[in-house]
Amino acid sequence: MKIAFKIVFVFLVIVFSGCKKFLDRPPLTSETDETAWTSEEKLRLYANKYYTDFFDGYGNGFTTTGAPLVGYTNSDDMVVQGNQPNFTRSVPNSSIWSYTTIRSVNIMLDRIETKMSGILSTEAKAHWTGVGRFFRGFRYSELVQSYGDVPYYTREIQNTELGELYKARTPRNEVMDGAYDDWKFALQNVRLNDGDQNLNRYIVAGFVSRLALIEGTWQKYYYKSNERAKKFLDLAVEAADMVISSGKYDITTDYKTLFTSKELKGNKECILYRNYDPAAGVTHAIASYGNLAESTTNGPTSDLIKSYILNTGGVWQNASSAIQDFNLDNLIKTRDSRFEATFYSKPSLLNKGSFYYITKFLPRDVEKRTQVDLLGMPPEFVGDKNETDAPVLRYAEVLLNWVEAKAELATIGGTALVQNDIDKTINKIRSRPLAAEAITRGVVKTTNLSLAALPTDPDRDPDVSSLIWEIRRERRMEFAFEIFRLADLKRWSKLQYMDNSLNTDLLSGGWVNFPTQLPGALTAANIGIVSVVDLNGTETVYNGTNAAAMKGFYKNTINKGRLPFLNQPNINPYLTPVGLVQMDDYAAKGYKLTQTQGWPQN
Repeated sequence: MKIAFKIVFVFLVIVFSGCKKFLDRPPLTSETDETAWTSEEKLRLYANKYYTDFFDGYGNGFTTTGAPLVGYTNSDDMVVQGNQPNFTRSVPNSSIWSYTTIRSVNIMLDRIETKMSGILSTEAKAHWTGVGRFFRGFRYSELVQSYGDVPYYTREIQNTELGELYKARTPRNEVMDGAYDDWKFALQNVRLNDGDQNLNRYIVAGFVSRLALIEGTWQKYYYKSNERAKKFLDLAVEAADMVISSGKYDITTDYKTLFTSKELKGNKECILYRNYDPAAGVTHAIASYGNLAESTTNGPTSDLIKSYILNTGGVWQNASSAIQDFNLDNLIKTRDSRFEATFYSKPSLLNKGSFYYITKFLPRDVEKRTQVDLLGMPPEFVGDKNETDAPVLRYAEVLLNWVEAKAELATIGGTALVQNDIDKTINKIRSRPLAAEAITRGVVKTTNLSLAALPTDPDRDPDVSSLIWEIRRERRMEFAFEIFRLADLKRWSKLQYMDNSLNTDLLSGGWVNFPTQLPGALTAANIGIVSVVDLNGTETVYNGTNAAAMKGFYKNTINKGRLPFLNQPNINPYLTPVGLVQMDDYAAKGYKLTQTQGWPQN
C-alpha cells in the first residue's frame, strides 16, 4: 500500500458555503475543478484519499480511531479497571452525521461522466465509476449502521438547494438498495488487477462480503425482515465466492505473524494491507500499547477467556478438571492456538484491568528480547514509531463471512451447510501453521469442527442454533481485539451480552494464582481492592490474611458495570441520536429533522 496510503493529494471542488455542520469543506490545493480531471492519473490521485478514510489499519502516529486494540474497547471482550464504558444515554446537544465523503465521491462520479468521457477509455471509465460507487456504498453502509435512516444523495448538491440540504431522512431500505446497486456495479466493473495494493475487484468483493453480511443480519435480527436479509446475505455469499474461487488467496501464515510483520507484501492471506514506512513518515503506535512495558487499564474479560474452544474441539465445561484448569500455562496448552498468540505467557501487573497482557500485536522476537534476554526495547516499538504493517482485509474474514452468510440463509429457506462448507472455511483457518515458539509451549492445532458432532455448550444462547453459535465463537477468537466485536453484537441484536447485571464475567479478567504467580499484588495497599472469582461465581476479597485463598479470575473491586442501557425509556443503544442543535437548525429554516429511532424527538 506504499502508493495508496502515502500520497496525499486533494483537489479544489465546489463546496457548500452553508450547512457546514452537515457537509464539511475539503482542503484546497493548487488544482481547480477545471484542471483536476484531465487524466486518469489525476483521477487516481483523487481517489487515493479514500484509502485512509476507509482502510484505517493501525492508524497513523498516535491517532488510533478505527484501529484495533485501543480503538474498540467497549465490548464483552474487554474489562476496564474502574467504570466500564457506557452507551449513550441521552440526546447530545450537538451531533450529526458527516457527508464529506459522500459529497466528494458524488463529485468524482459526476466529473467522470461530464468531464472525462473523452479522456478515459470505456474500460477505464467503468473501472473508476465502479471505484467511486464502491466507496459511496461503503460510506452509506457505515451511516445506516450508526443512524438507521439517513438522507440519501447520489449527486452533487449546491449550497442554494436548501430543500436538498435539509431533506428528510431517507428510509434505511432505500439507502441500502442504492448501496446494493453500487456494489453490484463495482463487482462487475472494477478492474481485476490495477497494480499492487490498489483497489481491485477482489478487494471490493472482500469488503462487500463484510458489508452485505452486516446489512443482512441487521435485517434479520433487528428489523425482522427475512426478505431483506436474504437479498444481502445472497450478495455476501456471491462476493465471498468471487474471492474464494479466484485461487489467489490462502491461509499460509501463523496467526501472530499477520499482525506483527514489517512486510506483508506477498502474504496470501492479506487481501489488503496498510504499509508503514518511517522513511516516509508513516508509523503507528498500536504495538507500543502492547509492548509489555506500557501499563494499560484494558484487558480480556473472563467471558472472552472462557469462550476459547479447547484444542480437542470441545468446550471447557465438558472436559476433565485437568483440562478445565484456567491456569495460564494450561490455557496455552489446551485451548485453541489463537489464545497463545494473543496473550503474554505469564500474568502481568501491567495489565491493570485483567492481569492478562495482550501481545497480539507485538512480535515474538521483541517479546523474547525484552522478557527473556532482558535487553532494551527496540526504539521502533516505543511511542508512535511502530513500523509493522497492518492487515486491513484478511482472507480468513472472507471465509468466515461466507460460512456465516450461508448458515443464516439456511435458517430462512436456503440450502443447509454441508461438511465441505465447514472444511473450506472454519477448518481451513484452524489448520493454519503454528509458530515454532508456540509449539515449544505445547500448542497444537485445534481439531476440525464437525457438523455431525457440534460441541454441546451449556452456555449457548438458546436463541442461537448450535452451528451459528460455533461460527460466532470462531469469529470471536479470530478477531479478538480487532474491530468487529461490538458491531457483531449489534447486528445480531445481542447487546445484552454486554449487560453486567446479566453477565458477571464481564467485570473480571484472567485466572491468577496470586501466591505463586503475582505475590507482589498482595500488599497492604491492595487490601479490599484485589479479589478473585471462582468458577462458581464466588468472590473472595483480599483482606491481608487470606493470601492462600487468592486463586481465581482476577477482579478489581473498584470495577463498576455499565449503567442500564437495555429496555430503558428513550434510549436505543443500537442506533445513534442526532443533536438538539441540528434539530433546531432544521426547524429554524423551515424543515424538520426527525430523531433517530428509539430516541425522543424533543
